[in-house]
Amino acid sequence: MPSPVPVTPSPGPTETPDVPSPECLTESLSLCEWAWDLTGSVWFAEGSYWILIKPLRIILILLLAIAARWLVHRTIRRLVRTTSDAGVPTMLRPLRERIPSATADPGEFVPERRRQRAEAIGSVLRSLSTAFIYGIALLMVLKEFSFDLAPLLASAGIAGVALGFGAQSLVKDLIAGLFMLIEDQYGVGDTVDLGEATGVVEAVGLRVTTVRDGRGVLWYIRNGEVVRVGNKSQGWALAVVDLPIGFAGTEEATAVLRTAAASIAVDPELAPSVVEPPQVLGVEQVTMEGTIIRTVVKTTAEGQPAVARELRRRLAEALENSGITARIAAVRGFPGAPSSEGPGTSPGPRP
Repeated sequence: MPSPVPVTPSPGPTETPDVPSPECLTESLSLCEWAWDLTGSVWFAEGSYWILIKPLRIILILLLAIAARWLVHRTIRRLVRTTSDAGVPTMLRPLRERIPSATADPGEFVPERRRQRAEAIGSVLRSLSTAFIYGIALLMVLKEFSFDLAPLLASAGIAGVALGFGAQSLVKDLIAGLFMLIEDQYGVGDTVDLGEATGVVEAVGLRVTTVRDGRGVLWYIRNGEVVRVGNKSQGWALAVVDLPIGFAGTEEATAVLRTAAASIAVDPELAPSVVEPPQVLGVEQVTMEGTIIRTVVKTTAEGQPAVARELRRRLAEALENSGITARIAAVRGFPGAPSSEGPGTSPGPRP
């Protein structure tokens, strides 16, 4: 009887081993293998890069951005604080305090001007640093999510150009205000001439400057509209006095005026405001009524009005005491009459 033929069982379906793919085990710096050995979960091992590495990198980026912003803001605040202190020399000190001949005591200036200027610049620097740091962090986070940044940056550039065209006046005001603060063109307490408005600066902003004129009107001036600035409070000033002496002798009048002007420099109340001794420059102009002699004195910016008023008073009194004023009046009352120094007598009034 023939032996039975052995029956070979047919192979069943091949079972897939429950292990991560070879690509996963060779990539991600063996993180997949580490996760597989630790948990034994295929989906966790294959997604370990997105589950562990990506969130950690994003968190690290945000933490570094927050730390960088805090450090930059802390540095800016310290700079503003030290700059606002009138006793600490810094590069942001007002121009008039950097001129040694302007005043005997630079510390007497009120620090409000410097404080507002420093705070305005500090505010701009803090805003720019925040926008820059967080902008870079946002781009890095988007890159971690595999975003294509080229179209985004192109769209941002187009939007920036459109915003620049739509808000030209605002951008112009901000840029002009920033350069005005950096260059220290004027500050709180300065007497300025801005064209339409002339007066004392009460507040300085990045976009608007407020000026109160001599009649008490408060002007709000956009920084972008300021074409020229005449600052009467920085450095030194000149008190200029022009006095007519008629046809009196110029040598005599010059000597009288020089003596009167010299008394300004030795006056205990006015001497701190005088930077250089007064000078009688001589004949400034010749008119039909006689000659005009100019006297000038270099003063501090704050003391210029008081010195000019006192100089005019003393020069006028000196001319009156010397008799020159009476001779000027006689010549004006009787045109063509010679002065008392000349020969003959003055004619009487015509009938």
